[in-house]
Amino acid sequence: MKALNWSAAWRLARRDLSASLRGLRLLFLCLFLGVATLAAIGSLTASITGALTDQGRELLGGDVEVEMSQRTANDEERSAFAQAGTVSETVRMRAMARAPEGGESVLTEFKGVDGRYPLYGTLTLADGSAAPALGDDKILIDQTLADRLNLRPGSRLRYGEADYTVRGIIGEEPDRVGEGFTLGPVAIGSLAGLQRAELIQPGSMYESKYRIRTRPGLAPDAVTERIESAFPSAGLDFRTRDRASPGAFRFFERMGQFLELIGLTALIIAGIGVGNGVASYLGGKRPGIATLKVLGARSGDIARIYGLQVGAVAAGAILLGLIVGAALVPLLAWMIGDLLPVRPELGLFALPLAKAAIFGALIAIVFTLPPLARARLLPAASLFRGVVERGRGGWRPGNWLARWPVLLAVIAIAALAVGTARDPLFAASVLGASALVLAILLAIGWAIAKIAARVPRPRNPLWRLALTNLHRPGSQTPALVVALGLALTLFVTLAAIQTSLNNEIASVVPERAPDYFVLDVPVDQESRFRQIVDEYAPNADLNIVPTLRGSITAYKGIRVADLKEIPEGAWFLRSERGLTYSDVLPEGSNLTSGQWWPKDYSGPPLISLDEEAAKTLGLKLGDPITVSILGREITFKLASTRKVNWDTMGFNYVMVVTPDTLKAAPHNVAATIAADRTDGLQRALVEAFPSSSIIPVGEVVGQITTLMRQMANAILAAASVAILAGIAVLVGAIAASRQARSYDSVILKTLGATRRQVLSAQGLEYAMLALALALLALALGGLGAWVVIVQLFEFSWRPDWGTVIAVLGGGALLTLGIGLAGSVPLMRVRPARALRAL
Repeated sequence: MKALNWSAAWRLARRDLSASLRGLRLLFLCLFLGVATLAAIGSLTASITGALTDQGRELLGGDVEVEMSQRTANDEERSAFAQAGTVSETVRMRAMARAPEGGESVLTEFKGVDGRYPLYGTLTLADGSAAPALGDDKILIDQTLADRLNLRPGSRLRYGEADYTVRGIIGEEPDRVGEGFTLGPVAIGSLAGLQRAELIQPGSMYESKYRIRTRPGLAPDAVTERIESAFPSAGLDFRTRDRASPGAFRFFERMGQFLELIGLTALIIAGIGVGNGVASYLGGKRPGIATLKVLGARSGDIARIYGLQVGAVAAGAILLGLIVGAALVPLLAWMIGDLLPVRPELGLFALPLAKAAIFGALIAIVFTLPPLARARLLPAASLFRGVVERGRGGWRPGNWLARWPVLLAVIAIAALAVGTARDPLFAASVLGASALVLAILLAIGWAIAKIAARVPRPRNPLWRLALTNLHRPGSQTPALVVALGLALTLFVTLAAIQTSLNNEIASVVPERAPDYFVLDVPVDQESRFRQIVDEYAPNADLNIVPTLRGSITAYKGIRVADLKEIPEGAWFLRSERGLTYSDVLPEGSNLTSGQWWPKDYSGPPLISLDEEAAKTLGLKLGDPITVSILGREITFKLASTRKVNWDTMGFNYVMVVTPDTLKAAPHNVAATIAADRTDGLQRALVEAFPSSSIIPVGEVVGQITTLMRQMANAILAAASVAILAGIAVLVGAIAASRQARSYDSVILKTLGATRRQVLSAQGLEYAMLALALALLALALGGLGAWVVIVQLFEFSWRPDWGTVIAVLGGGALLTLGIGLAGSVPLMRVRPARALRAL
């Protein structure tokens, strides 16, 4: 018989496929899951990052932004900004808003803008119209502030020493995302209007921002370099339109890494399911393959016929996965809309979809060729005996079909995953870890089969049968170990992530948190402030500290501006940070090295640094640190390091310096107040200190908790995809052993075994495997969750191990139930009919 051509092979494949498509459902499901997951993840990420990039000018408010704290630009700096293009100035600070006749006061972000604002985009009102020009006594407020104080256009509002008329409700603030996190609703007035309130006093905490629309042909990076070189010690922070919202970019970089982890993991797990599905399908086709070979079909004919079948189903799964993945993007964007800083660009993204399709095709090659190779090379007699005799065709010498294409596909998967990843090292680590886990599980499966063959046989027939099932001819122990191990590991990972995030959220509020933060209290009115607090909140726990802002510009002789990249974990170098001075060790800190300076110290400037910050920069005691404060650079010597207890919600500073260095500098003080009774305190403080800001801790905690819960839900939703893939793999492993178990069931029932006894033996088999894998799943799942929580999102590692172990037990019961459910249909097979079919 001559070899079949592709046309004839396709006719045979199509006729057989139309009658037995159900056998390839698992292949279809696993490939569909993997491709749809990757397509959705890639498209959503591309839509968000594309929007952040395309809307960079609007988000930032210019091509370049120059920011400074506690001061405005001097004439020389303004001239340098103007040389680069058109400049718009804004001043932003926290301030208390209140009705002129008294009543509730609300913490807000008061933003003063000049006549050129905004340089890009449009400031609009809630009705969609453009915002009008603002006079000195006019103000715009957002809907939250209007709701809190029952305001509407025409209402009166008081800030500091001035009254304003509400001109309208803000609809769209174009640079809202670029402003970053805010502690309250926003109000927008003119710069002159902000000055009327007399909120800005010497030492007040506020930020001045200068947005520049650069001249044509002038690159933003060139502008920042020129200004920074002209004013190296001015304490200026720069952003460009390409990085309009660094916080948002950092968040989505981390979320993108996590989604890549989920996508790669789901893809690899789905590949295992694909292999199991094809093996199960070809196992059911043994009689047909053997018959074709008896009739003269060659090995190449078998490969073409069944390769075309598998390829057709795989192509359909990939195509449907791409369609569903692309269609999911609008739904996902709507579901996680509160987490997104911009409205994603909706549409088809060719690169993510092409990447998902290529991954799906490569996975299909890697996991379908070995079972196809075994089927094409086994002699007909071996195929007829396949239920009780394990074949050896898949990887024997000369089997080019399964060796080189699979090897090349594996290399292509690794190259594509690493080469297109945002963090190639991270992607390589995920692939390496996945390969290691699979190797460990396969080795354990092989070891369990070998050990089961050598241990003494139990007297109980059910236990003896269960133990024999682990090593008998045709057993699927390695495949079951991989499937069970992956499923249990994923259950542990999900439980550890969830409980750690829940505990992180719960820890946001310490046992004894202050009731209020009070900012910008004039330093010369500290005694009056204490009197008011004592009058309205007797026996209050009051902590008052000086407050300034500064940025580290050099350490150990290294200029921060000269660094090509900020060191990992050195977040405190990115912009200005709060700092204070103190004679004594601040509350909430523990000295870890060095000594605290004596009271009334007078000498060279000294600094105490957070222990982790010092380690990140490689600093040791005595090293120099240069800090820019109010535009002046001061070089300190590192005198000590402290462990800062950030979760106390008190005043915690990375930098604390000697008092004599900064006492003469313009500054204010801030306070925390914790008391059993605070009735009337907020109103009294607002009336006495109109330029101060009072922050109720409960509102801050509520905002933080909401954001963290949203993030937790997004993480858990994404991780659930891997759980579904893991369950699909388990179903595939059970399906792959269906023919052998059908044979066993028929023989046992012929010998008089009941359905209950057969199912009990299989249940004992799965239970033994689950117990053997429990500790491994706990270790691997815990490690995976630790990477997600600590390394990716930089949260504390706080899993509830009791809950994790309970979930592990529940997962074991679930997998046991899935295994038994897959075996129930075999109990309905009649022995006489089944024996005729064998």
